[in-house]
Amino acid sequence: VQLQASGGGLVQAGGSLRPSCTASRSIFSFNYISWYRQGPGKQRESVATITSGGTTNYLDSVKGRFTISRDYAKNTVYLQMNSVKPEDTAVYYCNAEYDSIRHWGPGTLVTVSS
Repeated sequence: VQLQASGGGLVQAGGSLRPSCTASRSIFSFNYISWYRQGPGKQRESVATITSGGTTNYLDSVKGRFTISRDYAKNTVYLQMNSVKPEDTAVYYCNAEYDSIRHWGPGTLVTVSS
């Protein structure tokens, strides 16, 4: 399974960005797909998760601002980021569990300027 994140970039505080994560196989077969991030000098943390049943979970600091969604036809999961803050600056990674194995893809850099 390969996961490819894209759509990062530079955005001003208060703005929006929508990174995407495209899988090499149907996302129907994944138990869950998550977005993680790792900011400068910080540990990697889970930002948002969507399960196969459609349940979503979010990091407290992004609740109400970020939304995770999926498009089965495109084998893609999105992270809609609204009202971004400088502390959202990080490399964002997607992670998925398939066949009891966790798969990671290369990250995409999101930089929020103040």
